[in-house]
Amino acid sequence: MTTIILNGARTEVHSSPDTPLLYVLRNELGLTGPQFGCGLAQCGACSVLLEGEEIRACVTPLAAAADTDITTLEGLPARWRRQQSPAAQDADLHPVQQAWIEEQTPLCGFCQSGMMIKAVELLEKTRDPTTAEIKAAFTTSGPSPHLCRCGSYTAIIEAVRRAGAIMRKPQG
Repeated sequence: MTTIILNGARTEVHSSPDTPLLYVLRNELGLTGPQFGCGLAQCGACSVLLEGEEIRACVTPLAAAADTDITTLEGLPARWRRQQSPAAQDADLHPVQQAWIEEQTPLCGFCQSGMMIKAVELLEKTRDPTTAEIKAAFTTSGPSPHLCRCGSYTAIIEAVRRAGAIMRKPQG
């Protein structure tokens, strides 16, 4: 048995330590945010945060995530609440999720979980990124570029900028 800290809660999993984290999250724990895209860490659909850094869950063995903090799309609201003052503890969505809705970013939506995970990683480091920094985060940082087959890249950039503005506002 392996213990992980999933979306803020200690969780025991029974999968073999060499099982890809993506399979554990989807098949054993029933989470649907991280998607299986390529299985080779080349598209970003399976992205999750591991100790605040984006990783590709399709190629990360469960053993590499033991006793670490993992955040999936489903855990973003709780992550945001933990980062805010007590007065702001009623947030139902992370600002990135809110911005994605307000900008009507997804087309098919398949890649969007990974896109939002990457946006959270970026915005936790840089609350007011330039367009060049946003493009670099999605294309040249991490194991490979995040791919959107529908081509909603312009909407993604706008959603990241909107989420940054929300995150810069005083909470509470």
